[in-house]
Amino acid sequence: MENNELLTTVTENAKTWLSETFDQETREQVQAMLNSEDKTELINSFYRDLEFGTGGLRGVMGSGTNRMNIYTVGAATQGLANYLKSAFSHLDQIKVAIGHDCRNNSRLFSEAAAKIFTANGFKVYLFEDLRPTPELSFAIRELGCQSGIILTASHNPKQYNGYKAYWDDGSQIVGPHDKLIVDEVKTIKVEDIKWDGSEDDITILGEDFDNLFIEKAISVVINPDVVKKQNDLKIVFTPIHGTGVKLVPDALKAAGFTNVINVPEQDVISGDFPTVISPNPEEPAAMAMAMKKAAATDADIVMATDPDADRIGVCTKNDKGEWIIVNGNQTALLFLYYIITQYKALDKLKGNEFIVKTIVTSELIADIANKNGIEYFDCYTGFKYIAEVIRDLEGQKVYIGGGEESFGFMPLDFVRDKDSVTSCVLMAEIAAWAKDQGKSLYDLLKSIYVEYGFSKEKMKYIVREGQQGAVEIEEMMKTFRSTPPSVLGGSKLEIVKDYSTLISKNVLTGAEEKIDQKITADVLQFFTVNGTKISVRPSGTEPKIKFYIEVKAELKSIADFDKVDASTDEKINEVMDQLVN
Repeated sequence: MENNELLTTVTENAKTWLSETFDQETREQVQAMLNSEDKTELINSFYRDLEFGTGGLRGVMGSGTNRMNIYTVGAATQGLANYLKSAFSHLDQIKVAIGHDCRNNSRLFSEAAAKIFTANGFKVYLFEDLRPTPELSFAIRELGCQSGIILTASHNPKQYNGYKAYWDDGSQIVGPHDKLIVDEVKTIKVEDIKWDGSEDDITILGEDFDNLFIEKAISVVINPDVVKKQNDLKIVFTPIHGTGVKLVPDALKAAGFTNVINVPEQDVISGDFPTVISPNPEEPAAMAMAMKKAAATDADIVMATDPDADRIGVCTKNDKGEWIIVNGNQTALLFLYYIITQYKALDKLKGNEFIVKTIVTSELIADIANKNGIEYFDCYTGFKYIAEVIRDLEGQKVYIGGGEESFGFMPLDFVRDKDSVTSCVLMAEIAAWAKDQGKSLYDLLKSIYVEYGFSKEKMKYIVREGQQGAVEIEEMMKTFRSTPPSVLGGSKLEIVKDYSTLISKNVLTGAEEKIDQKITADVLQFFTVNGTKISVRPSGTEPKIKFYIEVKAELKSIADFDKVDASTDEKINEVMDQLVN
C-alpha cells in the first residue's frame, strides 16, 4: 500500500473514533494525532487492528485500533463472547475466569471485560487482585469454565498491555478457534459491545483459591527427602514488581523451603517497574538487584518471575564465584534432565511418559530424551502448542514436562500454560539435589554437558517498529527463503525446514520430507552438516525478527568447559554476522 493511500485509510479509520460513541479523552487524543504534522503516531495507531498472535492480543496502550484501550479490549471481549455462545450453545450457563497482572490499566480492563461477559449472560470468576497467569489457567480447569482471559503483557516494557484468551482446557486458544475468534472480533463495532453487565454474576476469587493452587503446585516435588535435607537452601526471590510477590514465596515455604530471601525494592507492585527498564528476567539489568542480594547473603540460588509470573529466571554462581543468569535453554535442560533422571532413579517410569519442547529450543534436550528412552515432541513457539500436544495425547500417554527457550516451563499439566510458581518449587528442589552432592547448578550443567554433549544457544533479534518495520521484516523472511545461506559458521548447509510450506529439504541431495505439524507458520530453520541449527521467525507479539542459533561441540571433560564455551560463542557470533550482513 502506497504511503498516500495508507494515510487516507488510517485517517478515515481515525475519524470514526471522533464520534460520541467514544469518551472525551479518547476523542481528544485522536484529534491531536489527526492535527499533528507528523503522522507517524496516527499511522501506527490505526494502520491495523490488533490480532491474536502467539501470546494473544498485545500492544502499546493508547487510542486507536492498533492500541490497547478499553474499546479494543471491549471488542475482543464481545467477539469472544459471541464465539463462545456459538461454540457452547448446548450449555445453559457459560462460565469464564478473569485475571490480571500489575500493569497500568490491567484492573480497569479486567473489570470492564467482566461486565461485558455478564451482560452477555455469562457467569464470571474474577480474581480479587493481581494473580499469576498459571493460576488463571488452573482456575479454568478447576471451576469448569469454558474460557478465560488474563490482562497482561508478560515481560514487555511498561507502555504495553495485553489480553490472553484461553479455552476450556486451560490452554491459550489455538486453531481453528483463534482465527474464528479474530474474524468475529473484526465484525464488532463499538456500539455492538454490551458494556453494562450485572455484578451479581461475578464471583470474586481470593486467598482460599490461592491455597488450592499452591497445594497443586507443591505436588511437583519428586524427591521430598532432598527437600527435607536441604530445607534451609538460601533462595533469593524477586517478582520484579509483579504477581509472583506472594504466591511464589508461599509455595516455596509450603514445599518445605524455610530460607526464602526477598528483594524489598522489587516487592513493590507497580506497572511502572521503577527499578528496571524492562521487567524481563532474561535481562541482566532486571536481575542485578537480586544477584546483588544473593552475593550479600551468600545465597545458593536466585529465582525471579516476570510481571504475570508465568516465566522463571534463574541465577547461579559460576566457578569464579560470579553470579550469572542460567539461560532459557539451560533452564529447560536442567528441568527435563532432573525429571527424567529422578523418575528413573525412583522407578517411576512406566513406559508411556513424554516431554515436549518447541522447535527453537535446544536439540540437546532431544538427545537426552532419546538416550533415556523418553518420547519427545516438537511444537511451535508458544505454550498453547505444548498444551495442544497434551490434549491430543490425553488418556494415552503421561506428560512429565515441557518447555521453551524463552524462560518458560510447565512441570505438571494441571496448568496448561507456562507456570513459574510450580517451576520455582521444582527448581529449588533441583538446586537442593545439586547441593546435596556438593554441586551448584553451574556444576550440574557442566556434568550434563560432559555426559550428553555440549550445546550453546543464543537468541538475537532485530527490532523494526511500526508499519514500515513490519514490511521490512516480511522482506527479510522472503530473502532468506529465496536465497538461503550455503555455508554457516564454516559448515555447509544441509537441511532447510520451511514451516510455511511444511517441507523439509536436504539441499545436498534434493530429498524432501513432510514436516509433522498441523498448521503452517512463518518459521525457517537451517541445519548444517556439523549440527548447527538456526531458526528464524518474526515475533508474534513484538516488532522483531528473531534468530535462534545453536552450536554443538564435544566436551570431553569439565576441565575443557571454558575453552569449548568460548569457541562455540565465537562460532555463534560468526553465524549471526553472516545472517544479518
